[in-house]
Amino acid sequence: MKQLLVVTALVFAFGSCKEKTKPTDIAEQKVELEEKKETPADWTTLFDGSSFDNWHYYGRGEVTEPWKLEDGAMVFYPPQDRKKGEAFNIVTKQEYTDFVLSLEWRIAEAGNSGIFWGVHEDPSLSEAYQSGPEIQVLDNDKHPDGKNGTTHQAGALYDMVAPSEDVTKPIGEWNHCVITVNHKTNTGIVVLNDVEIVNFPVNDPEWSAMVSQSKFNGWEHFGKYTTGKIGLQDHGDVVAYRNINIKEL
Repeated sequence: MKQLLVVTALVFAFGSCKEKTKPTDIAEQKVELEEKKETPADWTTLFDGSSFDNWHYYGRGEVTEPWKLEDGAMVFYPPQDRKKGEAFNIVTKQEYTDFVLSLEWRIAEAGNSGIFWGVHEDPSLSEAYQSGPEIQVLDNDKHPDGKNGTTHQAGALYDMVAPSEDVTKPIGEWNHCVITVNHKTNTGIVVLNDVEIVNFPVNDPEWSAMVSQSKFNGWEHFGKYTTGKIGLQDHGDVVAYRNINIKEL
């Protein structure tokens, strides 16, 4: 009788164990673990799809319309009743010097926008681009800037360094952009959709020499701030950004 009880207990335990580890449970646990993945400790989330807490309008207060939160992205819709001289560029609340910035962007058909760094907020400067160098966000095929020289195309260090190739996704799809700015190594890099397309120096004398050959030659504040804010541009077209993370170097 004692042996029979032991065998019965083992069968029950085995059956319970099988029940607890059935494939559907394992799949559900895997999904749950994926959902709980957090940004690695050396990365900081600048936008997780839920709020504009880490951003404000350039030169003024909190971000509201015409920027909206939609499906985990921040989306800019150009206002129809824009006042003369009114701009809706947004910048980070924090400043950064050496970093790797990772984000995804999606531009509307014939659209234009940009990603800035080294932005200096000053009452005398009305726009982020007056101080911050820009990595171009563009519909290369249908926006006029795409035909205005390769240094104006998507991924370019605007008006200074052209991308080595066009690796943009079709309009309506997300593009993954990784921007590195490292003054310690005098290195600037743009990787778009897993392809390194731009490489440039960030320190003088090379930096100033490069600026002197561009439209920004003679601009008092342009590219002068090694420490500054990250910015996203209102260029009058619909654009979306998501999954924005930064790692300081």
